[in-house]
Amino acid sequence: MIDRLALIALATLSTALFAQTVSSPVPPVAKQIHIERPINGHVLVDDYGWLREKTNPEVLSYLAAENAYAEQLTSSQKPLEEKLYRETISHVKQDDKSVPYRKNGYWYYRRTEEGKQYPIACRKKGTLDAPEEVLLDVNQLARGEKFLSLGAFEVSDDSNQLAYTTDNVGYRNYQLHIKDLRTGRLRRDTAVRVDDVTWAADNKTLFYTTEDAVTKRSNQVYRHLVGANSFGDSLVFQEEDERYALGLNRTRDGKYIELLSASHVTSEVRFLPSHLPQSAWKIIEPRREGVQYYVDEGNDTFYIRVNDTSRNFRVVTVPVARPDKQNWKELIAAREGIPVDDIDVFKDFYVTAERVNGLEILEISGIKDHTHRVIEFPEPAYRASGSLNEEFDTHNFRYSYSSPITPDSIFEYDLSAGTSQRLKQEEVPGYDKSQYAVERMLIPAEDGTQIPVTAAYRKDKFRRGSNPLFVYGYGSYGVNVDDDFSVNDLPLLDRGVIAAVAHVRGGGEFGETWHDGAKLMNKRNTFTDFIDVTEGLLTRGYGKRGQVGIEGASAGGLLMGAVTNMRPDLFKVVLCEVPFVDVMNTMLDPSIPLTVGEYEEWGNPNQKKAFEYMLNYSPYDNVAAKDYPALLVETSLDDSQVGYWEPSKYVAKLRALKTDKNPLVFFVNLHGGHAGSSGRYNQIRKRDRNYAFMLTQLGVFE
Repeated sequence: MIDRLALIALATLSTALFAQTVSSPVPPVAKQIHIERPINGHVLVDDYGWLREKTNPEVLSYLAAENAYAEQLTSSQKPLEEKLYRETISHVKQDDKSVPYRKNGYWYYRRTEEGKQYPIACRKKGTLDAPEEVLLDVNQLARGEKFLSLGAFEVSDDSNQLAYTTDNVGYRNYQLHIKDLRTGRLRRDTAVRVDDVTWAADNKTLFYTTEDAVTKRSNQVYRHLVGANSFGDSLVFQEEDERYALGLNRTRDGKYIELLSASHVTSEVRFLPSHLPQSAWKIIEPRREGVQYYVDEGNDTFYIRVNDTSRNFRVVTVPVARPDKQNWKELIAAREGIPVDDIDVFKDFYVTAERVNGLEILEISGIKDHTHRVIEFPEPAYRASGSLNEEFDTHNFRYSYSSPITPDSIFEYDLSAGTSQRLKQEEVPGYDKSQYAVERMLIPAEDGTQIPVTAAYRKDKFRRGSNPLFVYGYGSYGVNVDDDFSVNDLPLLDRGVIAAVAHVRGGGEFGETWHDGAKLMNKRNTFTDFIDVTEGLLTRGYGKRGQVGIEGASAGGLLMGAVTNMRPDLFKVVLCEVPFVDVMNTMLDPSIPLTVGEYEEWGNPNQKKAFEYMLNYSPYDNVAAKDYPALLVETSLDDSQVGYWEPSKYVAKLRALKTDKNPLVFFVNLHGGHAGSSGRYNQIRKRDRNYAFMLTQLGVFE
């Protein structure tokens, strides 16, 4: 077996040699090793399965050749890349600080410094005028590393110890560290593959979850006593069902630690008093297939958001001392078309987040006086959510707000006055909001379902039926694609591009019913919705036919692969990032991270009916000999969520079969994870590289 560093060195050398020896761009050709797999009355053919052999030097050599080819083929766009980068950076306040929040007598915040990739976590004791204490400078942690991601970040109740996790590869293998904030020294205590971290009230007991090494499912909870001679921690819970993953949380008042076991469709919550970390977990309500519930707590009362009577969820309360379902009392009834997304509980009030017409509404309710006040938002499309609210005994509630044309803002609602005050809005140098517009519209899908679409554009550049159109989509896992602000999009809008988001079924914009409408045996609705939205935008004059770019990542990459197979004529250019495109081979392999748990999202292909339905849309299995649009495909060698081999095989098959001469470039990040490289400047450069490719293919060269 070859050492991984040697493999990367080989890849780097191969890239250099390839670039030196090829005078004109010639795409790499991956060899074919024909493999047939009989299953469910069909034969799966996989000629590129060998690309999964990560330790095979031939695989790294091929990926390096793809990188070299991509660099050569896009060399002419480098000036545009640099121009986009300079424009984007010009809109970024590089020396900045987050709004401080208070916890246990300290003000906590993060700040950034110009030229530095990562944030610096700080605090001040008592008042904001006090001396600054640097808790963690992520830039220092990243020295000498190709990648660095900060995961958990939890300070003990006595404010003396910091537990945090880091990943320096990209595979989400986070390692636990404990820092004594009085001395600044790291303790010897450590653990690997750590996800959630939670302190108990005694300031010396730490609970944490760990992942299974193969499937990366968070399946165990350990209890650690800080400063113990060895890290022989106690395993206090293990989740045996492969569909379920674990999560830890401590209630806002600090009284209880909650342990969530959840699959995609079912959940179960246990708890213990945080001042009694040695006590046994007590279950609130045993899991029942298809029933999801999530719990917050205040004043020794559980507030439970549960979908036992409706997919839209309702809210019930129950005493902590008697949490059984027979004692549940309904607080908020389930309502048709208004899903309850979340509930946050404080000493004297609670905040519910609900979705009305696909947009978030925040309602603040008094516990004693039973008052109800809704925070209203002015724009037709936006993102709104609770912000950092660490204090339990307070009369203020912080929330964040943004829209495609309104920079991120932090507000504080004063319950006594009934008014909101803006504490901070992201400073965007050189940006004039009045030049831009945002619209929300409904476009019918082929079955008559109205699909919400958000479109943003620069007013003076808009020419109905004449602008380039850029459409983003996702549509899986019940995830909402929120309409927020991004400085990366400004260079597109300033060049006359209309930027649209298709809120297709499979997401969560209208709650679980919207998710249900495009998962399992309804999954194709995600793809046809996206096609119908694109056609509808063009019909309404929001873009010019023949000048359409689209983008999706991860499960959104599945969307890109599917619609490109279905309607290659509709799109001029496709950005397909870390794409889940090899649906059949991945979902037939239970050893791959996430597979078994995701049977509830995609289906179990070991069952014939599900197999045939999934095979019908799997992008890799439906690549055919026909013309395709220009494609940019992107992956990371250490991606734990979508294996690098999926896009690698997809690109190899496209190269062998497609009949057009449109560019197909494949960028392989040798040092990164599912989100690509770490570091804010690296992220901006990657985004502008992809946008430069899209703009070039759309005929926008400046």
